[in-house]
Amino acid sequence: MAPERCWVVVPAAGTGSRMAAGLPKQYLRVAGKTLLEHSLDALLASGRIAGVVVALHPADERAARLPVFAHPRVRRVVGGEQRSDSVQAALAALLAQGGPRDWVLVHDAARPCLQQGDLALLIERVLDSGTGGILAEAIVDTVKEATSGGLVLRTVDRSRLWRAQTPQMFRLGELHAALADARAQGRSITDEASAMELAGHPVQLVQGSPRNIKVTLPGDLQLAAWYLGAGATA
Repeated sequence: MAPERCWVVVPAAGTGSRMAAGLPKQYLRVAGKTLLEHSLDALLASGRIAGVVVALHPADERAARLPVFAHPRVRRVVGGEQRSDSVQAALAALLAQGGPRDWVLVHDAARPCLQQGDLALLIERVLDSGTGGILAEAIVDTVKEATSGGLVLRTVDRSRLWRAQTPQMFRLGELHAALADARAQGRSITDEASAMELAGHPVQLVQGSPRNIKVTLPGDLQLAAWYLGAGATA
């Protein structure tokens, strides 16, 4: 039996408004490259990845100037207004190339610090078990629930709480169907695991590294720079 193929989808059609940087955050530069290049380089370094589909804004003119987009395992599609729209567009392109039983990993364009060990562990756990999964980090801080007025309502039991990361890895056909079902129900989907949960699929948690941060606010760039530079050998 042929080994199961693993594809990657990277939704990168967002404008990154929370960064207030004047350009989409995936094109901010840190440690000599854009966030998007760092993310793609980490994914392409794995020999298990058959190909990467990047969903871009229809007016995007920056991607074509990045050397990584000349890589033979990288292709582009036009993304949508919402993250889920971009993921769906990329999944549709993959279904025309692969099979519904193939695996697909969805990774944030602005998570440039993905570790090879974490990526390999996620793929290994999912392939060995046949159950989709996500990288995640157990919450170790004390968690407070607040009132609308900004006062502490209660302290939340953190023992079963995890902070979701990416990549998130599922069967290609099942994820495509789950996202379509969520859209039909008018459900808001913030990550792929949410759609799979709604569709009744089990999702396993695979311990990821605290380094695997998502660059969302300006201060995150400094931490990413440290991890990619001075912190790379720490």
